[in-house]
Amino acid sequence: MLIRSLLGAFAGIILACAIPQAATAQAVPQGVKNIVFVHGAFADGSSWAKVIPLLEAKGYRVTAVQNPLTSLADDVAATKRVLAQQDGPVLLVGHSWGGMVISDAGNDAKVAGLVYVAAVAPDPNQSLGELTKNAPTPGLAKIKADDGFLSLTPEGINEDFAQDLTPTERKVLAATQQPVAAAAFGERIPAVAWKAKPSWYIVAANDHMISPILEQAMAQKIKATTLVLQASHVPMLSQPQRVANFIAEAAKQVPTK
Repeated sequence: MLIRSLLGAFAGIILACAIPQAATAQAVPQGVKNIVFVHGAFADGSSWAKVIPLLEAKGYRVTAVQNPLTSLADDVAATKRVLAQQDGPVLLVGHSWGGMVISDAGNDAKVAGLVYVAAVAPDPNQSLGELTKNAPTPGLAKIKADDGFLSLTPEGINEDFAQDLTPTERKVLAATQQPVAAAAFGERIPAVAWKAKPSWYIVAANDHMISPILEQAMAQKIKATTLVLQASHVPMLSQPQRVANFIAEAAKQVPTK
């Protein structure tokens, strides 16, 4: 009886240990497990605040770069510092101006794929200004200059940057927006990562900052797997679940060596 009791207790311990291990195994994502976010102009890393916990719940290791927005080169350098800290292949995600950054920093050997979220996807040796000059939008008219830096007016944030967010959320964006150096919009990058690496693109159909028609054209140009959302310029804040799901699917599909 004693031996039988001991065996039963031992079996119970083994079963109890096996259950959390199985649960942990299910939580480990397949494909790329590291996701790095790059924010756009007039914003900071908190623009990804709604998407980050959704992806972490799926088992991904998520990091948001804090771009200084002082130059394209500075933003690329900040992103590469974060890439150097990752423990394996990375899915690099950029919003808006962040598309310029990931198109350059994405040439890093650790980057396995790129996701553009209402973001610019430049050609080689093309600047943001050159890319958007023939696609004016209402939001671009509401950018103000101050001592070499650009920021969005409150009207621009309310009507053109985040018109599908709540008034409270729009006030937070206005309070946390980070001005960008005007000269950055004239900087070019010599080689773009999307030419060599798989890409995904979220088109924001109600975007008043970057023309949705231009977004569609860029997504087609880079041969990106594309999702169209009825969203403002910040779909990661207005529709975070759909954005997180799209990024997670991209992470699963990215080929790793």
